[in-house]
Amino acid sequence: MKFGSILGPVLASTLMAVPAFAEELTIGLASEPTAIDPHFHNLGPNNAMSRHIFDRLILQNERQQLEPGLAVSWKPVDDLTWEFKLRRGVKFHDGSDFDADDVVCTWDRAPNVPNSPSSFGTYTKGKTVEKIDDHTVHFKSAAPYPLMANDVSTITIVSDEGGCGGTTAEFNDGTAAVGTGPFKFVDYTPGDSIVVERNDDYWGERPIWSKVTFKPIKSGPARVAALLAGDVDMIAAVPTADVATLSRNDRVSLSQGVSNRVIYLHLDHARADSPYVKANGGGPIDNPLRKLEVRRAISMAINRDAIVDRVMEGVAIKAGQLLPDGFFGVSDNLAPVEYDPDGARKLLAQAGYPDGFELTIHGPNDRYINDAKVAEAIGQMLTRVGIKTAVETMPRSVYFGRASRGGPNDTPEFSFILVGWGAGSGEASSPLKSLIATHAPDKGWGASNRGRYSNPRFDALLERALSTVDADRRDRLLAEATELAIGDVAIIPTHYQVSTWGARKGLKYAARTDEFTLAIGVSKE
Repeated sequence: MKFGSILGPVLASTLMAVPAFAEELTIGLASEPTAIDPHFHNLGPNNAMSRHIFDRLILQNERQQLEPGLAVSWKPVDDLTWEFKLRRGVKFHDGSDFDADDVVCTWDRAPNVPNSPSSFGTYTKGKTVEKIDDHTVHFKSAAPYPLMANDVSTITIVSDEGGCGGTTAEFNDGTAAVGTGPFKFVDYTPGDSIVVERNDDYWGERPIWSKVTFKPIKSGPARVAALLAGDVDMIAAVPTADVATLSRNDRVSLSQGVSNRVIYLHLDHARADSPYVKANGGGPIDNPLRKLEVRRAISMAINRDAIVDRVMEGVAIKAGQLLPDGFFGVSDNLAPVEYDPDGARKLLAQAGYPDGFELTIHGPNDRYINDAKVAEAIGQMLTRVGIKTAVETMPRSVYFGRASRGGPNDTPEFSFILVGWGAGSGEASSPLKSLIATHAPDKGWGASNRGRYSNPRFDALLERALSTVDADRRDRLLAEATELAIGDVAIIPTHYQVSTWGARKGLKYAARTDEFTLAIGVSKE
């Protein structure tokens, strides 16, 4: 895999002596998990936090390469069956034994948590689990499925003795938050802190930290101030405006790397009367976002270079597809759409909107790097080509619920949204299945397809890719599916995030492509 870095993997001064550290660690988070329940919301901060308390059958390292976890081995035993051998002697934090029953009940629970803004059905649907013995399970699919291990690596295992029947509230208060992970749940106070303590009986490498406190600090300047004041030992999401200054600070160590997260725009493809699209003056209009020329015009109106250079302070990479170079399934034929405001105006006129129309872009203001600023910039760019665009941002705790099911009959509420996606499986099928495939909950497709895009040709091509055993052929098919989706402007990618962590002098962090902030990744220099 090819991964770049803007400032290099670690920027740290060697001029000062390494200070002594207590075994306790405090980390400032930019985005707080929405729940301790590991299956409630397929969201980066939630998935990262779950790695502390719980385990998965297969773990992913900092480059999302697969490694043994609660499973010691896995292999296909026939065209439709994968056999997983489970690790023996593992105990949950309450002393109960881990075995195949926990895997079976977890697989049933993960895609079915009530009120989930984005479920794990993307990875579980179409697959069943059979217990062979206490330490052997078979995962079965209706067709050959070579990505079984990748999908399994995204699912957090909970206990059949309390976790599988636990509610999200019971996970949040600690009653059901009993895992096999390197840390034990201590306390969760939303908006204030999450506290875990070392699991001294952990089956894997014992953490060096006896206690870890995660503190949500939404404001970027406040996070930096907390780090410099010594109130926290490390922060996630160093503000782009502070990266250069902190890189010259002898008291700070920075870690940085390209992430798998694409920031993109979803458009309402389904509704003829879209609630936040209006004619000039505010009257009704037949939804122009359903016209390819309009979608292309919007993409051409976005100055990705300006977003990267000005809004992101150069700490980002402009995007032309769903994953950056180096990931499986990426197309070599796609490049970021060039900024062409005159071309955008011509396309709008060709589509029947020479004077444009009115639109609202919705987005979060505390989830992605500079998310509100990016939304504001895009609103200004679209307004310049004749699409008068209002901007409305809100906390992610409100935003995702409304974006997913805030409309009538639990449909997506908004017409045009800024959002991001990190490929949990480490390859292209993750965003293709979740963001672009036709919304089909029973199948596990389109779980986060908030624009309700639907293209039978795309679905058929993705189906072929997912059942193709030959890796090179599957790589090409996933790339072809990506090309079809981008060509039809199913979504509009803007940029890939570059993640930066800051730590006190004497600590270092292994930058991760999945953007996870993990206490087990913090070591002493």
